[in-house]
Order: sequence, then structure tokens, then C-alpha cells
Amino acid sequence: MWVLAVFVLVTVCALLRITYLGFTGVTPRHGELGDLLIPARGEIVDRNGVPLARDFRVYSLWFNPKAMTAGSSLIHSPEEVTAGLLRIFPDLDRDDILARLRAGRPCYLRKSILPEDANKVHALGEPALEFPLEATRFYPQGSMAAHVLGYVDSYGKGKVGMEQAFDDQLVSSDGRAGSSVLSIDFRVQSALEDELAHAMLLSQAKGAAGVVLDVDTGEILALASLPSFDPNHVKPTDMVISPQEAAQGDVPRGFNRVTNQVYELGSTFKPLTVASALDAGVVTDLGRQWPATPLHVGRFTIHDLHNYGATLNVPETLIHSSNTVTARIADELGGVRLKKTMEALGMNERPYVELPAKGFPIWPRGEWPRLRTMTVAYGHGIAVTPLHLASAYAALVNGGIWRPATLRKLGAADIPAGRRVFKASTSARMRQLLRMIVQYGTGRKADAPGFRVGGKTGSAEKPGAGGYRKHSLIATFAAAFPMDKPRFVVISMMDEPQGTAATSYQRTAAWNAAPVIQRVVPRIGPLLGVMPDETRDIDITDLRPLVPGSAEE
Repeated sequence: MWVLAVFVLVTVCALLRITYLGFTGVTPRHGELGDLLIPARGEIVDRNGVPLARDFRVYSLWFNPKAMTAGSSLIHSPEEVTAGLLRIFPDLDRDDILARLRAGRPCYLRKSILPEDANKVHALGEPALEFPLEATRFYPQGSMAAHVLGYVDSYGKGKVGMEQAFDDQLVSSDGRAGSSVLSIDFRVQSALEDELAHAMLLSQAKGAAGVVLDVDTGEILALASLPSFDPNHVKPTDMVISPQEAAQGDVPRGFNRVTNQVYELGSTFKPLTVASALDAGVVTDLGRQWPATPLHVGRFTIHDLHNYGATLNVPETLIHSSNTVTARIADELGGVRLKKTMEALGMNERPYVELPAKGFPIWPRGEWPRLRTMTVAYGHGIAVTPLHLASAYAALVNGGIWRPATLRKLGAADIPAGRRVFKASTSARMRQLLRMIVQYGTGRKADAPGFRVGGKTGSAEKPGAGGYRKHSLIATFAAAFPMDKPRFVVISMMDEPQGTAATSYQRTAAWNAAPVIQRVVPRIGPLLGVMPDETRDIDITDLRPLVPGSAEE
């Protein structure tokens, strides 16, 4: 009877439990089972689904001195165990491992070991050497896009890049079960990083930066800052440098030059000034001749790098990159209108992007006096990030619409409407002028046959404690292609390039930043659906007569 009573009681409890779960829908074990099947942190993939960051279960080598219930923690001597480990892992520090074994305190001897190496350690016959299976964050592309991705610290928190920006999303139930999709295309990212590294080597530059941006959506297809770091093995020196290094103008490898560092980007601002003047009606005749002689403003004199003649028209001004004529155009435009254009391009705010590290521009507040207006017109007296410049050039060539940059892949319904900065007619004219700069001016070394590249060079001295440092340049090229129907902006920047034999002993952007565009565009164009076609180009027949020597070409 007692046995029967127990069975009846168990049956009644089971039925009541089934009834309760049927009405409430509570399934506590489902969550527990799901936690075992999905990673602790969701994966990050590029726009095509290629994994960029994911959780990975690996063995670690753990020293557990309490594994032995009595006597010594090791069967063999510490010296013998160390010798055995060195045969399996020759790169271990012998003295460090020996000291840890002798100290008798629990510790990791090595993180992330292969299963076959775990078997070899097991063969040593030491119970104190254990192999816990742990989850680690793995970046299959190595250091590629490190500044975009960031890394995960030992506490499982995302740091620096999209790991930090997406931290809550990646550890949520939906984020763990799915993928967080970036706008990055790892093929384009790889090509950009490769060409920037090549240019750094040729010019012996201190650093480099680059961006590839979709002009119609604001999506960032590649973002590179060099030198980089490996998020699989982050070292303290990757994030922090000594005061002595900082005094020399160095930055940590983990510092993002594209979004966190602001620079005076020099002559790349001249097309923005000309576009603003076209929009305002200050420039109505591109053939008008402007004085190109040195311009005296108070105690200061604005001059050009070379003597380009007594006068220049607007196409010649951009082709030769004249400071004096650009300053005169800005003087007629006025500080109020130029400042309004720069504000509409977001130059007075931190860059629009999801990354946590975003530098604030050096932005002249208040009313701009005459000299300030002139210097801003050719890219001095205002400092912004390369990402600011990329977004501004997108608006310059896409019909005049500024959109915020993003590292999220956007669907057709997600593309922001943006805001109009330039008239469509102004944008069309600027596409012609930018193409002429590459065909006949300082941007010749950026031309990639068949891809109709347009753009502008910019070489600016870096500011220092006692003023501008004449031997330290920021060399930039801002480009777009194809200019008959622009789809992408490409920015390349060199930090303190040197004059070397490979750059004909020149340090300006025409010799180091422009060739990056020439090499990278043919690599990424076909990947992005832009095939070379030398039978097509933007029509500039109405402007050729304004540039002596171009009409015959």
C-alpha cells in the first residue's frame, strides 16, 4: 500500500506540473539548454556574412597545485615538468614557467592550446596540469579591421570598437543567437589596408588612414588606421604609450586615426569652398580671372607654393591648388556663408559613426573674421577627422545630400533621407572639376584607367608647440569614382611621410597619398560592381577651353 501511495503521489505531481506548464508556458529548462547551444557572445560578420569576430571554445593549460590530495603538487620535479612543457611549447619562457611551478599557486601556464598539444601535456603524467575548455573571442581575420572591431577584455566586456558599441546587443538573447552585420566588406578592407601599408613603407610615414564610403547610403565599406594591432593578442602597449613617445607625436596602435584624431586637411577643403561659392552665386563664371599674387591680410601673407601666373580662373585654381585665389573666393563668399556650409557638412560636431572613439573638431567659434575665413577655405585653422572629409565629399558628388556615416549594413528602407547641402547643379559642376584635377592637375598620380577617378590633394603642416612644424606633413587625397555616376568616396592619408627615392624625394600628397588611390581603386572597383570602361567618362568639353593645354587632349 505504501509503494502504491508513493506512485500515486508522483503521478499526481507530474500531472499537476504538466497542467501548470501548459497554462503558463514557462519552460525553465529551455533557457538552460539554449545557453549550452549558443555562444556567450554573438558573432560579428561583414556585409557578405564573412565572420569577423566569434566565440570559440579552446583548451587552456591550467596549473592546479591542489590536484594532489597529499604530498607535493607535482609527481616530477618542477625542472622536469618545465623541460617537458618546453618540448611541446618551445616559445614558453623557461624561467617564468619554472617560477610558477615552484610557487605552488594556481595559474594559467598558457591560454588557447590545440587539442593535440593538450594530449601531449596529458602524456607527461602530471595531474596538476589541467585543460579546462573555455570560450574565447576569436578574430579569424587577424589584425584586419582591428580598429573597427575592437576587442573583448578578460572580463568579457567589449572595448574600443564595435565590440564596445554593440556590447549589449552581442550578449542579448537575440544577439547571441544571430549575427551582428557590419557595412564593412572584408575584401575592400583588405585591399585598402594592404595599399596603405605599402605606401607607408615607401614613404616611411609614421602612420596612415583610409576610408571607403558609399556616397548614396553613408555605409562605410572599409576603415583602416595603421599601424594596427591584433585583437586576438592585445598587448598593453597597443593601448597606452609612454609620455616620451607621446611627446614625439606618437599614438598607440589602438588609436583610431580615422575617427578619433583631428587634422588640418589642407587643400582638400578647396573644392568645398568653391562649391559653397557656386551655391551662393559668388562664382557665376568659371572663366573669370582672379588675381593669383600674394595676398596680404594684416600682418600675414597668403602665398602659393609656386608662381602660377598673375591670374587664374576657378578650374586652374583647383588644378594648381592655389591658396591665394581660394582665399579671395572665400573673402567674397564671407565667413557667415562658409561657416554655414561647414556646419551643414557636420564639421562642427564629432563624426557620425557608431564607434565610441570620436574626436571633436577644432572648430573656430563665434563670427569668423576675414583672415580666419580665408585660411579655413584652404584647410587651415580648422581640424577634422578623415571621416568628416569622406562624408563631405560624398555630399559634394552625390547630388548635394549629406548623410551620416554608419558601420551598420543598411537595407533599402533604412537609408536616411539626409540633408541638402549643395544644389544638384553645383554637385554636377564639382564632379567635372574634380575629374579635371586628376586629369590635368595635382591628382594625376591618382588616375586609374577606366575608373574615371576625381579628387583633390591636400598637404598641411602639423601644428606643434611653437607653431607649425614645417617638416611634418599630413598628406591626404580625397577621391570619388566613377565621376560620371559617383558611387564611392575613397580617402587616403599619410601621417608625416618622408621624401624617399620611391616618392621622388617629395613629401606632398601628390607623391604618396594619390598613388594609393591609383592602386586601390582597380582592386576594389570590380568587387563593388564598378568595372573599368575606358570608352566612358564625364563630359568636361565646356571646361577644357578654360585650362590651357587641355583642349588638345
